[in-house]
Amino acid sequence: MAEREINVYIEQKLKVPLEESWLRNIAQKALDAEGIALPVEMGLVITDTETVQRLNRTYGGKDEPTDVLAFPMLSQPGQEDESSFVVPPDGVHHLGELVISYPEAALQAGEQGHQIEQELALLIVHGVLHLLGYDHEQPEGGQRMRAKEDEILRKLRFSKGKK
Repeated sequence: MAEREINVYIEQKLKVPLEESWLRNIAQKALDAEGIALPVEMGLVITDTETVQRLNRTYGGKDEPTDVLAFPMLSQPGQEDESSFVVPPDGVHHLGELVISYPEAALQAGEQGHQIEQELALLIVHGVLHLLGYDHEQPEGGQRMRAKEDEILRKLRFSKGKK
């Protein structure tokens, strides 16, 4: 397996019982499912709703809370080649950063009638797929992304619930 570095940061003020190793494993499984063989690095941040809303306003132009934000570093479909990042000398590709609102995840888990772990797994898988270039804004891309989420969540022994 390719070398992977998944940096996990859990906002201390949340005081939530999450294991970094569990979060990291979910992201690893999503990368495995996509057959990522390159050495990669990514960040995963679990934080509060206010932080995610501020980031969404600043970088997404939407002044509203959301569950997960993905900040991909790889060139995305439709970008010109000159906008692509240069491969670093160490050969490790930085995929980008995922930022998850724990309170939004907890709220959605309650609405869907499942555990917070299932919701976090869905959000991590969803975010990793965004980092890898999946986009659900277009109907065809949305179907492809949902199918891939379902496949990965089944492997993790979760389902998407009612979403």
